[in-house]
Amino acid sequence: MKKGFLFISCEEAQHICDKRQYGEATGWERVKLGIRLSWCRITQAYVNRNNKLTEVIQKAEVDCLNNDERSKLKQQFEEELAKHQ
Repeated sequence: MKKGFLFISCEEAQHICDKRQYGEATGWERVKLGIRLSWCRITQAYVNRNNKLTEVIQKAEVDCLNNDERSKLKQQFEEELAKHQ
């Protein structure tokens, strides 16, 4: 078995964790992440923080600007910027 076939680095595990969060990780990547999680405390901590962050963002009731509001704000910003040049 070649080196790195099953055992991945922390950086790669973190990347896979991020991909998994968005549903983009393959089954094989999830298996490799699971192996890394079984013994690496650093990766475990990263995954826990990532999961908590995801939960907080999903629970947040953020009211974002719609496209019209964004356009008006951008236009006002550009007008103010032009005044001061």
